[in-house]
Formats: sequence, structure tokens, C-alpha cells
Amino acid sequence: MSLWKSLLQTTTQSIQQQRRALLYNGAHGYEEDLVKKKLAQFAGGSIDLSKDVHGIGILTLNNPKLMNAFTGTMMLELQERVTELESWKDGRGLIIYGAGNTFCSGSDLNAVKAMANSQDGMNMCMFMQNTLTRLMRLPLISVALIQGKALGGGAELTTACDFRLMTPGSEIRFVHKHMGLVPGWGGAARLVRIVGSGAALRLLSGAVRVDPERALHLGLSEETLESSDETGALEEARAWLSQYTEGPVSVIRALKKVVTAGRELPLEAALRTEKDVFGTVWGGPANLQALVRRPKHK
Repeated sequence: MSLWKSLLQTTTQSIQQQRRALLYNGAHGYEEDLVKKKLAQFAGGSIDLSKDVHGIGILTLNNPKLMNAFTGTMMLELQERVTELESWKDGRGLIIYGAGNTFCSGSDLNAVKAMANSQDGMNMCMFMQNTLTRLMRLPLISVALIQGKALGGGAELTTACDFRLMTPGSEIRFVHKHMGLVPGWGGAARLVRIVGSGAALRLLSGAVRVDPERALHLGLSEETLESSDETGALEEARAWLSQYTEGPVSVIRALKKVVTAGRELPLEAALRTEKDVFGTVWGGPANLQALVRRPKHK
């Protein structure tokens, strides 16, 4: 038992360090303190987080007067909320949605215009890539609940979730081309892994409006919900997510970790990570209880 606890602690620490590792640091010319000071100048809106007793977090983009566009302080708050979620040991799942029946229209143009020089733009790009990569690597099963429009950076945010659910009349649209840009928050790289390179190129180069039907066809969405109102859609999203988050929290989180490793790492490294994660649940409480119950699989 002492050996098992030691292995568990060592493996858990290793996985946490891997998950929190930043894509960019000073060696890449990234100046986080500088970009934080810049972003803090553009206030408005908030990123709100609530957690329930079932281990489901609700992350709300709250800036409805600007269709939940990201202000500078919202970008900073998103990083803070991700840090909080990384330390949430009882978490199983996460739903991200926008207040006011729309998801997110991208970045607040006031901040974009004020940070138009190359250094500021690159720092903001690296800041958001770091944050969304950490979001994607959380040991929580995440779903983006898309109502209304998910445009530009909002579309990119949806790709940082494990799944996407859409309501009737909603759309995902990568409008970057019309802004003379390409995705900068990691949305293109993640989109390729979700829908394939050909479909991703069509969506990006055509700035295509992806409605719920097309999203289902592409594999960009899992399901079209019945409700269009915020309360009903959120209840449906909770019910949908619950089928994947039921069970021992240690097992749910372990499953997300091995899938993340398989997606991101070369095969041999992914296999070693899977072995390490396996060691944290083998002989653990959930495993021992299952052996006593001897469940039958039909």
C-alpha cells in the first residue's frame, strides 16, 4: 500500500507538470508580464465559473452587450479560471457557454486595434494558445454549448473543448480571413484534428457558416439540442454530459488523461503515460469495489 501511494503521488505530480507545461516561454520571445499589462487596460465583461456537487463546472462568457467578445480582462480571467480548474480535484466535466443566448463573437476590436503592432499581437497569440492548451488538457470532459454565433476566436474556443453541442439556429464560423488574419489561438491546428485537413481548409478559406446540420456531418458537433433558450439548453447539455461523467471521479479523470496523451504524444510516449495513469487506478478504491461487485457486461 505504501508503494502504491508513492507511485500514485509521483505519477500524479508528473502528469500535472506535463499538463501545466506552457507552449511558450521567454525562449520563444514570449513576455507574459508585458502582455498581461496590455490586456489589463481593456476592461469589460467577465469569465464566471461555478461548480456543482456532481463535479460539473460551468464556465460562462459574460459580455452580452458585445456578443461575449473577449476583452483584455476576460482573457486574463480565462487564464485564472483555467488555473482554478487545474486544482479542482473533484471535477469531472466542464460546460462552456455564453450569456445572453450567444456563444462568443471573438475578440473585442478595441483591444485588437490597440495591440496592432507585431510584438503585442504575437504575445497575445502566445498567451491565448497557452491558456487554451491548458484548457484542452484539463482532466475534465469538456463541452462547448453553442447558442447563437461562435465567430473568430469564439470558434477557436469551441475547438479547445472535447465536444460541441449546438442549438437550433446557431453557427460556428471562422471569419479570420475577412479580418486579414489566420487563427492565432490554436484553432486551425485543433480544427484539423477534429474534421481533417481538407474540411478545415474549406472552413477557413471560405469563412463558411457552419450550421448545426453541417457541423454534425463534419463531426464538428456531437448533437443538435432541442431547446434554444439558455436555461433549457444548459439543462440538455448537463444531461448529455452526464452520460460520460458518471462513475468514480478518479476513473473519469484518468480516462481523459490517457486520451489526451494518445492525441498529443508520439505513440511510445503515449503508451508510457497510459502505463503511468493505469498505475494510479489499478488496485485503487474503484477497481477494488468493482472486483467485489463483479459487474456483468451485456
